[in-house]
Amino acid sequence: MSGFKNFVLRGNLVDLAVAVIIGTAFGAVVTTFTQWLTNQLPEGADKVFSNKENSFGAFMNAVIAFVILAAVVYFLVVLPYTKAKEKFFPAEADGKPADIALLEEIRDLLATRSNV
Repeated sequence: MSGFKNFVLRGNLVDLAVAVIIGTAFGAVVTTFTQWLTNQLPEGADKVFSNKENSFGAFMNAVIAFVILAAVVYFLVVLPYTKAKEKFFPAEADGKPADIALLEEIRDLLATRSNV
């Protein structure tokens, strides 16, 4: 169970899942806007908003659904994920990630080696 917890919290699994969800929702917004644009603009600018069969409402619906979905994903996935990550993997004492500290150590060793 510990290995699975490390896999989920350390990897980019949650980031990738959030990106797929947001990307899919944004794709729906773009598709709806494109359909509205290609269907309405050839009729002329005066008929775009007065046409009874226009789909501008569908575009606004897609935008509102995207904003709601983004808020839900942020508050129900991203915030708990970051809190759990901070709880299970606290930041190091100096605030630097381990790979940066290792690279600085290598840099210092190389600097002393070249001065000899």
